[in-house]
Amino acid sequence: MSTLIMIDQAPYGTWSGREALDMAFSLAAFDQAASLLFTGAGVNWLKKGQEAGGIGQKSVDKNLAAAPIFGIEAILADRAACRTYGLDENSLIEGVTLVDADAALLAAYDHTAFAG
Repeated sequence: MSTLIMIDQAPYGTWSGREALDMAFSLAAFDQAASLLFTGAGVNWLKKGQEAGGIGQKSVDKNLAAAPIFGIEAILADRAACRTYGLDENSLIEGVTLVDADAALLAAYDHTAFAG
């Protein structure tokens, strides 16, 4: 069984994205196949060199760097959302795969969870 967890919220300002990341880590810890899809404003999670100290939060890039260690199968970014936010492969953290977030992608997973 595989689960795709979709995050469309910006990385700072709400906790829903971090809660979705915790859910993915929990699934992976119990040997459940889990992948993350960042779409909409959520693609900003994946931007290199974030500095969140000015808003009193920790940068999310360290959380995402741990994803493979916890067993997250894939970190995916919606190609169209990346274009909207001016992001490309060079501006994204290592290990991100650009995809088209379409029905075919969603159909490849047994379950989807939406954090938004």
